[in-house]
Amino acid sequence: MHRLLASWFGTGLVVGRVTGRDVGSGTAASVATFPLAIWLGSAWGWQAQLAVAIGVTITGWLVVRTLPSEGDAGWIVIDEAAGTLFAVIGLTVGPALVALAVFRLADIYKHFFPGVKAAERLDGPTGIMADDLVAALYGIAGGYIFHALI
Repeated sequence: MHRLLASWFGTGLVVGRVTGRDVGSGTAASVATFPLAIWLGSAWGWQAQLAVAIGVTITGWLVVRTLPSEGDAGWIVIDEAAGTLFAVIGLTVGPALVALAVFRLADIYKHFFPGVKAAERLDGPTGIMADDLVAALYGIAGGYIFHALI
């Protein structure tokens, strides 16, 4: 069950199965999570998005804690799912797509976004989850800036 959750219901395994490498698994998990995040917002509001994002973050921290030998393996993508959920809180589809893109850029290119790399250096499951949450802050900021401009 821990591996199923850590791989975000298998989405973290898809890219590796197809290409033989885990590169891109986080983006695959984010793309898979995006419709859920948008549906939550449209059906239940930003409060539901926030509650689920918090729940997935706590679950991710607990699950990653049970897999210490894996470290931050590429197939572990529950952190990207949590980041995606946070990045789009309260946004409609267009701005949420911008938020998703900025979130993924901040997560992938950590050294260009202050705080993301520092969060990743935290010990154990905290670091694994924290860098995606800091990257999500960049994402949501980008989404709300885009929303304000349109």
